[in-house]
Amino acid sequence: MNLFQREQRSLFGEILDWMLTPLLLLWPISLALTWLVAQSIAGKPFDRALEYNVQALAQLVNVQQQRVVFNLPQPAREILRADDSDLVYYQVLGGHGELLSGERDFPLPAEEERPLVGEVRLRDDEMRGLDVRIAYTWVKLDLPGMQPALVQVAETREKRSVLATEIIKGVMLPQFVILPLAVLLVWLALVRGIKPLSQLEERIRARKPDDLSPLDDTTVPLEVAPLVSSVNDLLTRLKDSIATQKRFLADAAHQLKTPLAGLRMQADLAQREAFNAEELKQSLKQIGRSSIRATHTVNQLLALARAESGGQTLARQPCDLAQLTMAVVKDAVPRTMDKHIDLGYDGAQPGTPGVMLQGNPTLLQEMIRNLLDNAINYTPSSAEHPGVITARVIADPFGHVLVLQVEDSGPGIPENERELVVQPFYRALGTNVDGSGLGLPIVLEIARQHGAEIQIEDAHPGRVPPGTRVTVRFVLGEDDGANAGAAAAHAAL
Repeated sequence: MNLFQREQRSLFGEILDWMLTPLLLLWPISLALTWLVAQSIAGKPFDRALEYNVQALAQLVNVQQQRVVFNLPQPAREILRADDSDLVYYQVLGGHGELLSGERDFPLPAEEERPLVGEVRLRDDEMRGLDVRIAYTWVKLDLPGMQPALVQVAETREKRSVLATEIIKGVMLPQFVILPLAVLLVWLALVRGIKPLSQLEERIRARKPDDLSPLDDTTVPLEVAPLVSSVNDLLTRLKDSIATQKRFLADAAHQLKTPLAGLRMQADLAQREAFNAEELKQSLKQIGRSSIRATHTVNQLLALARAESGGQTLARQPCDLAQLTMAVVKDAVPRTMDKHIDLGYDGAQPGTPGVMLQGNPTLLQEMIRNLLDNAINYTPSSAEHPGVITARVIADPFGHVLVLQVEDSGPGIPENERELVVQPFYRALGTNVDGSGLGLPIVLEIARQHGAEIQIEDAHPGRVPPGTRVTVRFVLGEDDGANAGAAAAHAAL
């Protein structure tokens, strides 16, 4: 069991998490902000009352007979003290800092604060161990050289806290009901939102195994439409692939049926008692020829299957195309000698700059072998008039192009058949050559796996016979260019 294997994620759960997590994180932040706002709102009316009291007391500070006096009537004193929730303190200091009235232990403003006559200021402070809110102002005295008098009124913060708490309750208590309701509504919205996905799943599950028709993308959300389009594209390619495989199997069965039927017929004839030795020998010869044809067809089918899957399953490595071509030419020499064919190699030598490419050597040799086999099969030759086949590798390291050519002196391929001969099992009419019709399709598939292009043309235009030249053009990448440079350096050493 893989301990580090990740569990399959739920799209519903992930969207729900991403929607609810910010909501739950913002809720305490909302509480804190609401508390601060409530404190500010609750303090404003009480601050205005403090400012009014300070201004009222400031009007009671007078100068009489060159002396600063403060006359606070008893009724006003009682009104100032009358508060059921908070304690109210006041202090009046004269021009020399002497106490005119009020509490002696009243905290003073900061020493660096500059007195400004007539302006009421507010500050938070502490008095007798209690947090208080203080309003204070300075009163100008009509005495020469006299500093302004200071009037202060302080009030504890009980009423403010009570009012702020009430505001918090009025705002936050409904949220305890709204938050679960919001979570429920989000959950229901998500269930409704992903319902088309569930419906799409049901439609796909209800399909028959052989139904590869495109899915209807008109009933799905816009966000899912690209996914449905990709699935439809995959279904189309899968349908084409299955159709190609069916056609390929049908053609392969048809191609194998002929040699196998010949084998059975010749075997039945050989078992007759009336057969003499010469006829038996002829039947065995036909059996051998049919078996060779069947074996060749099977080998070509396997080569084509290997070529079609080579890009995904076989590793690539630096390959010297000239060296591979010369090796295949060398292996084909005995066969060409039996048919009196002049087979040769022309072009770049192994190790020269530009002959290296990234590819699979097995597939590349199979491609070259099929090109030579086609040329050998379709090139008429005799001792008096030998046929000529030339394999050629042309390298252009500066243009990053590498070319493989195989040309022969055969009858050539008509221009209207050049696109047909690369299709599986197609064979030109009027030829008496045994073959499976898979040689050039194998070449085309291997070239495609290596990003190359194929061109078929007359080897000798205007001559009879014109011959055939098959050109495979490779476009080298940066890695191939680096390998080519390394090969050139190695050759120089």
